[in-house]
Amino acid sequence: MSAANAVLELRQATKRYAGVPAIEEVDFTLEEGEIHALLGENGAGKSTLTKVMAGVVPLSSGTMLIEGEPVQLRTPLEARQRGIAMVFQETSLVPSMTVAQNLFLGQEHFFNRLRGIYIAAQQFLQSLNFDVNPTATVAMLGAAQKQMVEIARAVLQKARVIIFDEPTASLTPEEKKYFFDLVYALKKRGVSVIFISHALEEALLVADRITVLRDGRHVVTDKKETFDRARIIQAMVGRDLSQTLYGRRKTTVRPQGPCVLSVQNLRMAAMVKNNSLSVFAGQITGVFGLVGAGRTETFKVVAGLIKRDFFHGGEILLHGKPVRYRVPAPAVRDGIAYITEDRKLEGFFETMSIAQNIYLGLLAKARGKRIFNSASKAREVGERWIKLLNIRAISKDVKVIELSGGNQQKLVIAKSLAQDPDLIIFDEPTRGVDVGAISEIHAEINRLADAGKAVVVISSYLPEIMALSDRILVAKQGKIVEEYSALEASEERIMYAAIH
Repeated sequence: MSAANAVLELRQATKRYAGVPAIEEVDFTLEEGEIHALLGENGAGKSTLTKVMAGVVPLSSGTMLIEGEPVQLRTPLEARQRGIAMVFQETSLVPSMTVAQNLFLGQEHFFNRLRGIYIAAQQFLQSLNFDVNPTATVAMLGAAQKQMVEIARAVLQKARVIIFDEPTASLTPEEKKYFFDLVYALKKRGVSVIFISHALEEALLVADRITVLRDGRHVVTDKKETFDRARIIQAMVGRDLSQTLYGRRKTTVRPQGPCVLSVQNLRMAAMVKNNSLSVFAGQITGVFGLVGAGRTETFKVVAGLIKRDFFHGGEILLHGKPVRYRVPAPAVRDGIAYITEDRKLEGFFETMSIAQNIYLGLLAKARGKRIFNSASKAREVGERWIKLLNIRAISKDVKVIELSGGNQQKLVIAKSLAQDPDLIIFDEPTRGVDVGAISEIHAEINRLADAGKAVVVISSYLPEIMALSDRILVAKQGKIVEEYSALEASEERIMYAAIH
């Protein structure tokens, strides 16, 4: 039964790809001026459902209604004309254009005065209380400001429904607070908001109602007050994962094996300052720190992705031997795998298949040999890792861009593990990943340490550091300031070291 004040409604919505349903007979109602969280595991159908609403993909069967009127949206332009806008996790702005040009893109008059566009953009941004320079090039903006521009463009186009796909995945805690202030401001304007998020706490904090999907089907919709974390997880995966993820405190730690990596007095511009640390075989070394602590930069230097200072840059020892990588290829050949925090930008080739991506990871370790691309070998390697990491897809030949976020992350991990590295560096391994995939990725990280590999986990999420690590390094202002065994560590001690 539809709500009397429903602005958007889906009835028995089904979308099939090659005969396989991505969503099946889903009922969904969005009320006017509400914040509605859409939750579910990767592959549950969240993105497909919202893409249907935004006109990106058509329904195979079922009905979509806007204010009670049945509609068939064939393109995003048609959706925008009906007042529906979607803000994707990877923004759709043109990086080389200014903020003002992006705002008015597609709405230009035949004759345009640039000065007039800048003045109009300035006035509009100020009306929304957005602190963004309209003359700035989009490529120079931070993640939060890019999102402001996306939101401003949607409001400028008179959107009555705005859909956010993982809006906070790349934001700092301060930026997240600002983002949610923006969402509340949109609600006051009467705008309805749908947001997909893997951060369950965010849904419980800001949503008016929560809908959970599982395996492409609707499980439950209810007011947020009726939910807690355990109920959401139960609805998402059909079983309770809350204790297995972060609830249990470590009672044992793995013994230290040989020292695989030793970093001494490392310096890199203003981000890494005289940093020293060690990583041992057979252990998970957790690295925690606030934004700007230099964690990622330190290990990118180790993996050859960025260069340390030429003079007084410090020393890196791998298995006791000094190394200095200027590009990643020799580091990969020496057994170092760096699994990036930004999978979409740095992790894979999105138009290639799963198997082709994994095979390219294997070829990257070939030491100066003539490389022949073998389709049969690619299929063999791909099928092996798809099975090992439980990468779920409609078919093994599907393009990576069509995978859900958690399966994309598993692919990035498989691409590196196919190289059989000795040192594996996971940078934010579960960012933008659902609870079911988190459990599987954590199991793989633990398996690697149990197999004697040296494993580093860089994470901004303290419960994840506590759940995985045998020893914990705390970074602050470009260097490691404290080290704890997992048995003696507490969240309070770690946070105190990171701040004070």
